Amino acid sequence: MSKEKIVLAYSGGLDTSIILKWLQTERNYEVVAFTADLGQGDEVEEARVKALNTGAVAAYALDLREEFVRDYVFPMFRASALYEGYYLLGTSIARPLIAKKMVEIAEQEGAVAVSHGATGKGNDQVRFEMTAYALKPDIVTVAPWRDWSFQGRADLEAFAVEHGIPVPTTKKDPWSTDANLLHISYEGGILEDPWAEPPAHMFKLTVDPSEAPDQPEYVEIEFEAGNPVAINGERLTPAALLTKANQLAGQHGVGRLDLVENRFVGMKSRGVYETPGGTLLYHARRAVESLTLDREVLHQRDQLAPKYAELVYNGFWFAPEREALQVYLDHVASSVTGTARIKLYKGNATVVGRKAPKSLYDKDLVSFEAGGDYNQHDAGAFIKLNALRMRVQARVAAKAQKQPQEA
Repeated sequence: MSKEKIVLAYSGGLDTSIILKWLQTERNYEVVAFTADLGQGDEVEEARVKALNTGAVAAYALDLREEFVRDYVFPMFRASALYEGYYLLGTSIARPLIAKKMVEIAEQEGAVAVSHGATGKGNDQVRFEMTAYALKPDIVTVAPWRDWSFQGRADLEAFAVEHGIPVPTTKKDPWSTDANLLHISYEGGILEDPWAEPPAHMFKLTVDPSEAPDQPEYVEIEFEAGNPVAINGERLTPAALLTKANQLAGQHGVGRLDLVENRFVGMKSRGVYETPGGTLLYHARRAVESLTLDREVLHQRDQLAPKYAELVYNGFWFAPEREALQVYLDHVASSVTGTARIKLYKGNATVVGRKAPKSLYDKDLVSFEAGGDYNQHDAGAFIKLNALRMRVQARVAAKAQKQPQEA
């Protein structure tokens, strides 16, 4: 009788290599490995080869860079999503795409289950499994970190040695990382002390702002219907544009974030992030929005953006409420067409100019000079009407103070 197949999200590292072998020996699965190329470099093909050498019956390495930026990052950007006011969701937004491809590969391979290397304490387990269930309700999900009997790193390494899995002999950085075209995240290890400053040598995408060039650099970002389409006049594909934005902002130290955040599972965690290109594009888009969005529409969008960010962070990308919000937010973004000029200097991305073909900014209206359609005398009645309820309240309070106190 043939064994059942399982699709494993495989990074090529020690942990997922151990998981691959554990799924074979302890759960009796045939393992199909899947590595998503989201911009992390040569390690993708290396992971595919390593998966086969570790015992996978098949190994996929798919270039998803354009799909990732076009269909996941840019829609999230159109929503102006920031989790807890700071985090640009670089890890969160990658998980639904990886899980979607896992489900597709499972269907191609006739696999009954999917698996991942997320621990039982984090958010990724939720994101992977929620996506899998949303797309294939009857799929089986296997989370080894929640199920196996290993008690610590020594047990894992002993299992690796037993099954011929190479254990790194060089000292590993005392933190874990996750990288894609949008960002690199760092957490765990020495970063678990929220008082400890991140080591200077840890960062990979950004130079130390104090060591950035002494001369500012000016960058122009062009938007069409809410999406960035060109940098300094050069039109680029979504993935190429984000890559270019990373390079420009990173060399000026833009995009570092040190955050204590609230995980969906209920605990606080400390994460350090590098999102240079995303930070540049965020500020540039807000600049164009300031010209092109009606006041009430902009304010309403900004009320909805935290909810949208929370849905992405918590793993609800394929939930109906996120999809419904996307329709509205894309409608809002449809008028965001124009160009922003950003000055990059010593860790800062400062808006210094913006223009739009359908700008709502009317210089004649706002000018201190006389003229235009605005009649300043109208403001008096406007103020009195808006103050009416407060005037009534003040009169009632004053009347109550004058009345004699009851004995």
